[in-house]
Amino acid sequence: MFDYVVIGGGSAGSVLAGRLSEDPAVRVCLLEAGPADQSVFIHCPAGIAVMAKFELNGWGQYTTPQPGLNGRKGFQPRGKVLGGSSSINAMVYIRGQHADYDHWASQGNAGWGWNDVKPYFLRAEHNERGGDDWHSQGGPFNVADLRSPNRFSHAFVEAGVQAGHPHNRDFNGADQEGVGLYQVTHKNGERHSAAKGYLTPHLSRPNLQVVTGARATRILFEGRRAVGVEYRIGSQGPLQQVRAQREVLLSAGALLSPQLLMLSGVGPGAHLQQHGIPVAHDLPGVGQHLHDHPDVVQVLDAPQLRDLFGLSLSGMVSALRGIQEWRRSRTGLLTTNFAEAGGFIKSAPSEPVPDLQLHFVVGKLVDHGRKTVLGHGYSAHVCLLQPRSRGSVTLASPDPHALPLVDPAFFADPDDMQRMVRGFKRTREILQQPALAQYGAKELAASASAQSDAEIEQFIRNYADTIYHPVGSCRMGPGPRDVVDAELRVHGLQGLRVVDASIMPRIVSGNTNAPTVMIAEKAVDMIRASARAGAVA
Repeated sequence: MFDYVVIGGGSAGSVLAGRLSEDPAVRVCLLEAGPADQSVFIHCPAGIAVMAKFELNGWGQYTTPQPGLNGRKGFQPRGKVLGGSSSINAMVYIRGQHADYDHWASQGNAGWGWNDVKPYFLRAEHNERGGDDWHSQGGPFNVADLRSPNRFSHAFVEAGVQAGHPHNRDFNGADQEGVGLYQVTHKNGERHSAAKGYLTPHLSRPNLQVVTGARATRILFEGRRAVGVEYRIGSQGPLQQVRAQREVLLSAGALLSPQLLMLSGVGPGAHLQQHGIPVAHDLPGVGQHLHDHPDVVQVLDAPQLRDLFGLSLSGMVSALRGIQEWRRSRTGLLTTNFAEAGGFIKSAPSEPVPDLQLHFVVGKLVDHGRKTVLGHGYSAHVCLLQPRSRGSVTLASPDPHALPLVDPAFFADPDDMQRMVRGFKRTREILQQPALAQYGAKELAASASAQSDAEIEQFIRNYADTIYHPVGSCRMGPGPRDVVDAELRVHGLQGLRVVDASIMPRIVSGNTNAPTVMIAEKAVDMIRASARAGAVA
């Protein structure tokens, strides 16, 4: 018996378990389906390339065939390891636009406006630049400038300025618009995941039990109250149970949190009945409103630019030297997150705020880095910040070990494609500026042949995919198709909260990791307040 059982040891779950177990009188159990975060490919920032190439530390999830992607299945890499996706991502630290959170509040979610959530961003953060009106020091989550940025990342920023975009030295400050280098979740030359910040330093706490390799199979209910979790170690292990005296906290992410609710009988009643699952609570919004940032990449070949990453004899020599330097001093080539620079720009001057995000990668990135590409070069992502398309997560099977059906419905709304076409052209505009053009890099044929709007649209449909930010499938709000209330409690049930990116009413304008950490920090205060109220009662 524990006070709290946390399902999922990713960004949100690590925060919950670490924070709640700060009170020695509170007993916390964390169930994580993946292993401990011990791999060198996790801790070495450039290890992301190896993890992407061989799909390490992930669930191996794909989407259903996407009409908007000409029938292709999209790749959905989600972390299956302590730290979750913060252990396998590109470490970019972005909060989003202040208006994102004011929009959440305007949808009936009191306490989620920018002024409400900003203190939780600050509580989480230790920014190596120091504290000011927008940043703080002393938090568990380390945020830093890149140790050894590639010179071509600076060239991209210069090209962006030449194209008419402001130079922004802090995307998390007063204004998001512009181009610049990203801050990242590094510490001393290593990845600083949510697990490294919040969880693994405290594994010796006697009131904290972390169980890895534990796949949750269903949430246990007594009447309308969640009282525990059933789980299995490995695919063949016996079913086990762990009980929660106060609350079950579901933090399995935007794809697996709705799946576990449905496996537990909480979700659209007709869909559950189709799979032979007894309906414990008919909640039609579970798994609905899924959305994500669609993204497409322009790749440029530059065989003569040997200080970019690439597969060549000189590239291999540089990598070996980089390994030695990283092992010796945690500096050099392998401290890169690859997506070192980027920006937030408008697809048209009439847009009130940036509706596009750019990620500049110091290597040739094809098919999420899974396709081997010879030679050197660089790449530029453009993603749509506020897609209108909405999809779903549904059950493929009542088998808890089967992955769910994921349908982000990319480009179902025509406005999304129109903005992406404009974004593609604006990105190409930057890449053609003198700061980069002087080096003679050439677009790969697949995108270079796309010149008209119709050709660009077909290139996007043939090559676009996620940039790894699924949200919204357990949406927060007061409506009949919302899943949790403003305190993240599942509507109609007791003792159960969802705490992860699935609760976002609308996706944030940027990378989702920092906002997910913020959500969990805020949830901790809500959980503690409920415990105090219960004790008083």
